[in-house]
Amino acid sequence: MNNLRVVEFPDVVLFSVPLFILLMIVERVSYLFHRDDEELGYGAKDTATSLSMGLGSLGWDILWGFGTAAATLAVYNLTPWRIEFSWALLPLFLIAQDFCYYWSHRGHHVIRLLWASHVVHHSSTMFNLSTALRQTWTGFTSFLFYLPMVALGVSPLVVGFCGGINLVYQFWIHTERIGKMWGWYEFVFNTPSHHRVHHGSQGSYLDRNYGGIFIIWDRLFGSFAPETDRVVYGLTKNIETYNPLKVAYHEYAALAKDMWRAPWRYKFGYLVNKPGWSGQPALLHKRGEAFESASKS
Repeated sequence: MNNLRVVEFPDVVLFSVPLFILLMIVERVSYLFHRDDEELGYGAKDTATSLSMGLGSLGWDILWGFGTAAATLAVYNLTPWRIEFSWALLPLFLIAQDFCYYWSHRGHHVIRLLWASHVVHHSSTMFNLSTALRQTWTGFTSFLFYLPMVALGVSPLVVGFCGGINLVYQFWIHTERIGKMWGWYEFVFNTPSHHRVHHGSQGSYLDRNYGGIFIIWDRLFGSFAPETDRVVYGLTKNIETYNPLKVAYHEYAALAKDMWRAPWRYKFGYLVNKPGWSGQPALLHKRGEAFESASKS
């Protein structure tokens, strides 16, 4: 059995928490000087819910982590290959991790069982830095998309470290306070403008711009949309609750309800097809209809 070589990596997410708090304060204060934009800023209940979801996700991630770490380590020990880490190769590891993140993110939008987990992050009708902290409590499915890296011999520790950098990068793009950036940067990297589109609920923006650090994947795989019209945030059918338990599990409840009511030949389809799918076209949900419209645009 191949042993996992231990490499000491800093906990970039933990170290970034004071910066997260500072930036949220700065962003909130900035709205005091732009009263016309105040409705775009912060709501007390909305922010409290986002912070609650973020804190809850930390605990659940530790719990789920025991299982996902064991499965990932098993794959790493079974593969005969090894790609040793060096700081000089970090940019390549980050690119590879972000490529996997793109497909994970895209999968969590177009497969309803995965969407039931990810929908939490899109459940706010506001868009600010606290929205970045509105994270799922059932994030154990994401590790599957990084197994190809591990199977090629990349240490799970390296994948996790790159994932932390990816997560920290995405914090600052959850804001209305930054407009479009330099053209070359907008072309290659994910920016607030691109990510505002990703959080949009209107048809032309629905299920677009999945990249984490890089937006180039969306340009390559046909999921890119530029920011043109004013973004309407939230879901196509908003849940209208600040209860963290309902925010965390409402889509699982809706999925179970749809499966219970569906004929047997359609039950599995609800799990693996896109949100809004129905075996009977007349029963398509609003989000499914919007997705079809966006796909044809």
